[in-house]
Amino acid sequence: MKIAISGKGGVGKTTFAANLARWLSKKAITVLAVDADPDASLGTLLGISEDVLEDLKPIVDMKALIEDRMGGSGTYYALNPNVDDILDDYSIPMGTLRFFRMGNIKGGGTSCYCKENSFLQALVNSLILGEQDTVILDMGAGIEQLTRGTAQGVDVLVIVTEPTKVSAQTVKVIQKLALELGIPRVVVIGNKVRNSKDENFLRDRFPKEQLIGIIPYSDELMEMSITTGNGELPAGSLSAQLDSIYQEIIGEGR
Repeated sequence: MKIAISGKGGVGKTTFAANLARWLSKKAITVLAVDADPDASLGTLLGISEDVLEDLKPIVDMKALIEDRMGGSGTYYALNPNVDDILDDYSIPMGTLRFFRMGNIKGGGTSCYCKENSFLQALVNSLILGEQDTVILDMGAGIEQLTRGTAQGVDVLVIVTEPTKVSAQTVKVIQKLALELGIPRVVVIGNKVRNSKDENFLRDRFPKEQLIGIIPYSDELMEMSITTGNGELPAGSLSAQLDSIYQEIIGEGR
């Protein structure tokens, strides 16, 4: 199964992605957790030490590797480089869970990033269309890594939102992109919901078939988002709420 997770920065999507990856892993499902957001900290939240992460540069920043796979440093380069072995060589194993730092599509500035972007597109193709494990892609606010072909290989796009107008508007933008790309299933998760006013705000903006779960504001989850993960999932009533959401995402609750 291929699960992409997106949302406005700061809404808690990376904490959600890390806990979903752990939950799947504890069910003995082999998971590849991919950090595709350069501003995120998925590896830290999964409990990988800073020393290890500092040595693991995003693949998109590995110039020598990209030059080798794209056919050198000349003007012409391969549009479909072989990247199938890169996941094995550059991912971090954690039992039934593997972590991979991809990096994001580049743009702007004076340099041309055509080669790097083509390389990343080949990686995404391999992840979504070729990888046999369950894949969780922790993406940025956009879904630029996905093309029309790879998007149709994504089983579900999960958009995490806070109960604010700005965050809800970001959801609408991502939903529009997802529709244009043909992603088959797009769902919304409300996060950091403090009271009934917050919940009603979300329910007024998203129909119940889209809004599949509400996560209350939690000091435990906030602590997870700012400290190194310890590999443990939330407990108590919060655990039951998250279990229900995760089951809905993978189809157990449908």
